Amino acid sequence: MKNRLTFDVFLGLAILLLARACVGAEFPDPLPDPDGKPADMTRPVQVYILLGQSNMLGFGKIGPADKDGTLEHAVRENEYPYLVDGAGQWTVRNDVRNVRVMGSGLGGMRLLNNEWMTITGGKIGPEIGIGHCVGHVTDAPVMILKSCIGNRALGWDLLPPGSEGFEFTDGKGVTWIHPGYKGTPERWEKGTEPKPIKWYAGMQYDGDIARAKQVLSELDKYYPGAKEYEVAGFFWWQGDRDSRSAALSSRYEKNLVHLIKQLREDFNAPNAKFVCASLGQTEKGAADGGGLILDAMLAVDGKSGKYPEFKGNVATVYSHPLSQGGSSGNHYGGHAETYMNVGEAMGRAMVGLLQGD
Repeated sequence: MKNRLTFDVFLGLAILLLARACVGAEFPDPLPDPDGKPADMTRPVQVYILLGQSNMLGFGKIGPADKDGTLEHAVRENEYPYLVDGAGQWTVRNDVRNVRVMGSGLGGMRLLNNEWMTITGGKIGPEIGIGHCVGHVTDAPVMILKSCIGNRALGWDLLPPGSEGFEFTDGKGVTWIHPGYKGTPERWEKGTEPKPIKWYAGMQYDGDIARAKQVLSELDKYYPGAKEYEVAGFFWWQGDRDSRSAALSSRYEKNLVHLIKQLREDFNAPNAKFVCASLGQTEKGAADGGGLILDAMLAVDGKSGKYPEFKGNVATVYSHPLSQGGSSGNHYGGHAETYMNVGEAMGRAMVGLLQGD
């Protein structure tokens, strides 16, 4: 065991083991290498849509192998053995497509990934752990579809359609108006006339969803040979921008509940599962903005009992024990194990929901 093992790391390992136990005895630990076989193409592609901001975007460094914190170093230390084959080459899942698109607001779509699930480029996000977990338990073809960009707030840029505005009085006694969906600007002092800007509440949500739908409208371009799809689930790792605002963090739970429902409506997927992950630096009991966001995520977890309609279809991953240090603001120092640990935990949580555990 490495010298840096601390109580938090030990707790993180315990949480991973518990997550693995909760997805059924047949779910192996560690995962085996992919078998190289294609999926059953007679079945619809199972699409998992990944949304959020820079956490979900992913900044985990792949190399070099001699530097602690990179993915190459981790696999050399025999972590995530399913990522490399006997010859030391990155494995490839021929049953899971990794598709990533990005754009600002309603702007054009940049295609950043469109390949079978493997390690490419210079950085990774949680999609690797997610894709391997759900791919392992799914006979149907799987698409991991990531549509997001960094530095966006749920309470502003990513505000879903139908969201209502609210008032918030700051620590200086000033009351601000925060707009609902399609309102502008981001806020204005109560009693003053708002001055519109070229951005509106929910503009990034609209753009991210439109780009994801564009991919699905040309399905065979992104999953060769596919003719049908079903949106099976959503993954959400976000909250840094909201945590820096007392107003937005106080509203996070309400916005998150609405987000879950709106995503299912927008993709005509009422039974799609939803998994979110907290900010890695935030511990339970924190009273700051990050603490409010963690509390919101734990509240929507289907096991909390606060939202009975989410029982068995929404899960929350507590990321602090899984993080290897740093914060969401500095992208966890680019530590690849943070992104792999959280991705695996999110993937296993999704498997648990799919299997009814």
